[in-house]
Amino acid sequence: MIKLCTMRFFSGIKHLCSGVSSYISKKGSPDWLAHNRAQWIRLCSRTSEIIKESNQDSMILKHLILKIKSTGPISVAEYMREVLTNPVTGYYQHRDVLGPQGDFITSPEISQIFGELLGVWCVSEWMAAGKPKTFQLVELGPGRGTLASDALRVFSQLHSVLKDSEISVHLVEVSPKLSEVQAQLLTEGEHHLLHDPNGAIYKTGTTKTGLPISWYKDLQDVPKEFSFYIAHEFFDVLPIHKFQKTKHGWREILIDIEPNSPGKLRFVLAPHATLASKTLIQRDDERDHIEICPEAGIIVQNLATRITEDGGAALIADYGHNGTKTDTFRGFRGHQLHDVLTAPGTADLTADVDFSYLRQMTKCKVTSLGPIPQHEFLKNMGIDVRLQVLLRNASDPATHTDLIDSYDVIMNPEKMGNRFKFFVLLPCNRLISSQDTKNMKRGPMTSPVAGFSELQL
Repeated sequence: MIKLCTMRFFSGIKHLCSGVSSYISKKGSPDWLAHNRAQWIRLCSRTSEIIKESNQDSMILKHLILKIKSTGPISVAEYMREVLTNPVTGYYQHRDVLGPQGDFITSPEISQIFGELLGVWCVSEWMAAGKPKTFQLVELGPGRGTLASDALRVFSQLHSVLKDSEISVHLVEVSPKLSEVQAQLLTEGEHHLLHDPNGAIYKTGTTKTGLPISWYKDLQDVPKEFSFYIAHEFFDVLPIHKFQKTKHGWREILIDIEPNSPGKLRFVLAPHATLASKTLIQRDDERDHIEICPEAGIIVQNLATRITEDGGAALIADYGHNGTKTDTFRGFRGHQLHDVLTAPGTADLTADVDFSYLRQMTKCKVTSLGPIPQHEFLKNMGIDVRLQVLLRNASDPATHTDLIDSYDVIMNPEKMGNRFKFFVLLPCNRLISSQDTKNMKRGPMTSPVAGFSELQL
């Protein structure tokens, strides 16, 4: 990174010096001087940013190497936690990592229809629950706030339906940088908010649509009320433990220092059973390699308890599997795959969500549906109808093309349509089996769950 920074800097200097020679020969054109003064400022500013990023990335690697030297090889979970969310050097703490200029892009950033349909999903389930007087929209890991913004626009458009319900917005976000981006989009700006950096609720205010909004670092601090919990690309970045099956039983995969290159890291196999391999693997598995995310288990158990006690539902959308995949741990940088152990802190780290594990952690508390492919969920939610409405209202060919292209990205099975899955946690009484239905003498039928069957409003 330092080498790259130096190359960029001297390349800029060379270009600028060439301009200086031209300036001297031209005896100083005012227009040229103004142009290159701005260029010089941009060059210096970018060089400063590159050096700052490089120093920060170097700090993470030095911190990890010192930790390993002090305590021995660390788990993949500890590595992910340090790299992604360390308060000082964490990947998510001080940068906007989303969008074309970031390392990855999400469905809400691609198409407004995605967030709108999740807003419709909330309204549909609110109606199925009997239209409670109050409900909270709680989003875990809200990214830039785009999904919440699109969902809130739907709430405003359906004001006649929701007018008697008190709605509030609650965002669980650990990144100071992303919380600023969210506030800029969802409210009138940071200066209109109340801040309490050390409080459980570290920021409060009002959305542009007039709803109360609050920020938290932990789900535990969100008030316990009837709520719809949205977790879109949230569980995939939670720390995982990796295990390999050997002739001696399950052994945890750890991260150590490369002996021949003290500044590099490598994967190693624990020589003996670790606490994680003894406690996390509860059942025999036909796979020879598994990944387990205990933090995800704790969070879904928390969600299940809240849904059982206070009502509501949790909608989880992520790339994942149903207990079939093995090694899914990977990094993304600049929208390209990136080696997870190279330049820690410069790339996003992620692993596919094991939905069978989430189901196992919540059984007997709540019921669940899915996972189903994203294209199936969105089609059930009426994405085709919404697209046609937007196309009819499109004022220019470019908007028309953008709408069709974004639809293709999130719906095409070869792109995001099949890769991403939807999974929902619901109160046990939300669903009634066919046998239960036969035994009912009277009473209303339970409405289908939006997205997991064709939407009926």
